[in-house]
Amino acid sequence: MEKLPNRNLPKNQFIYGIHPVEEALSAGTTIERIFIQKGIHKEGVMQIVRMAQQQEIPVLFVPIEKLNRLHRNHQGIAAVVSPVQFFKTDDILAQAYSKGEDPLLMIADRITDVRNFGAIARTALCSGVHAIIIPQTETAALNAEAVKASAGALNKIAVCREKNLLQLIRQLKLNGIQVIAADMQGTKYVFEADLKIPTAIIMGSEGEGIAPDLLRLADEIVKIPMKGKFESLNVSVAAGMILYEVMKQRMEAVK
Repeated sequence: MEKLPNRNLPKNQFIYGIHPVEEALSAGTTIERIFIQKGIHKEGVMQIVRMAQQQEIPVLFVPIEKLNRLHRNHQGIAAVVSPVQFFKTDDILAQAYSKGEDPLLMIADRITDVRNFGAIARTALCSGVHAIIIPQTETAALNAEAVKASAGALNKIAVCREKNLLQLIRQLKLNGIQVIAADMQGTKYVFEADLKIPTAIIMGSEGEGIAPDLLRLADEIVKIPMKGKFESLNVSVAAGMILYEVMKQRMEAVK
């Protein structure tokens, strides 16, 4: 189940009430997600739902008790203002190609821990990733805590929010971008894959790994060499190891 943001975050990260949320949407404010009380049918709320759908902003219906914990006078609706700006994947790819660079994308499949996500963003920025791609739901809240965990990297690296990761991956492959999945059941080690060409790397959730339907779409499934009895690495650590293998290969290619 989708979790509400940490209620201890700065108050200006939330917008409460029908008219304030509608005004924020109309003004183009970057909204991470909107929480609406289950069973509410006010016309103003329905208008907000329609606007959110047009802007591809996740809308989650939650019990009134959860909204009450956030604010006393919420009118059945609360929006989370994101400190992170969202971009379109197509625009990021076009920008990379215009600079003569081979795109490098990180697809974060259901990574929900803000500290892990922040650490991944920090490493991604340092290793030349053009964008981190996230799903609309089942993902870490990109709030002040995530920005802090990233040491500010989330304000410097592009983040793209996609409604359907399956559709996105199919589109990437049609556009000549290989899709690499990181999983302990991989058929080859990460250093055996060619990471110099346009690449998107999928990293999976902390508990379940990469969703099976995404794994099936991957061009290759790679693993990290390990000694000892641990079954897997922390996802942010694994992401860092893989991204630095990408850097190594790409730096050697231009020598």
